[in-house]
Amino acid sequence: MAIYAIGDVQGCYTELVALIDKLDFDARRDQLWFVGDLVNRGAESLQVLRLVKSLGDSAITVLGNHDLHLLAIAQGHSKPHPSDTLDEILAAEDKDELLDWLRNQRMLHADQGHVLVHAGLLPSWTVAQSCELAAEVEAELRGKHYDKFFAHMYGNQPDTWDDELDGYKRLRVITNALTRMRVCTLEGAMEFKFKGEQHKIPAGYIPWFDVPQRASRNTSVIFGHWSALGLLCRDDIIALDTGCLWGGPLTAIRLEDKRVFQVPSANPIKAPHN
Repeated sequence: MAIYAIGDVQGCYTELVALIDKLDFDARRDQLWFVGDLVNRGAESLQVLRLVKSLGDSAITVLGNHDLHLLAIAQGHSKPHPSDTLDEILAAEDKDELLDWLRNQRMLHADQGHVLVHAGLLPSWTVAQSCELAAEVEAELRGKHYDKFFAHMYGNQPDTWDDELDGYKRLRVITNALTRMRVCTLEGAMEFKFKGEQHKIPAGYIPWFDVPQRASRNTSVIFGHWSALGLLCRDDIIALDTGCLWGGPLTAIRLEDKRVFQVPSANPIKAPHN
């Protein structure tokens, strides 16, 4: 069995089909791992959702901030941004089926010595703790009161993890770390405005994955979300958001041998928004 991890798709259906065709992928034996942000800003988000859903157990998807944004809009707890491209999903005949499927996807997936997540893990979190905390959010999303989760999901505070946090503040910190974080302080305080290249990181912050003695450093963490970072492969991290939406390639990596596969962007848009 081969596992191929794929970077942020964000509605780039044409490129996703071309990338899967380029892989030696067999749905009967292999898996595709998606780092989240299947939808938004690209023109074909509805087609992407339908395709990934159709793959069944051969596709593993974790939720990204744009995926959660779509679900929040559908519940009436967020307004579309001018640059959103979600109307086709929200008007589709199979909208409810697709959104129910999306809401039941993972926040984090750990298997085969790897962790799959959209944005990152707070430096103080072990892999085991990260799995437990992700499961708390998943339980809310899959429970009968998921509407209340979306009503309280948005916000930048608290920006630091505390084991004593409870309620929606606790869930918000977990969600923000897993789906929005790029940089933090050495103490793990997150900053959410920055989305640029590493040499432009604000003073006092560093990439979450470079915090010394990060508790998850002995496990390979696969993530996306940071298009300005680009493709980055180290023993401890694999960053896969290569900005297909903005004109970069759509990227996959075969985990067994770290072979990289890419297809060029077909319909890039002008300026990055994350």
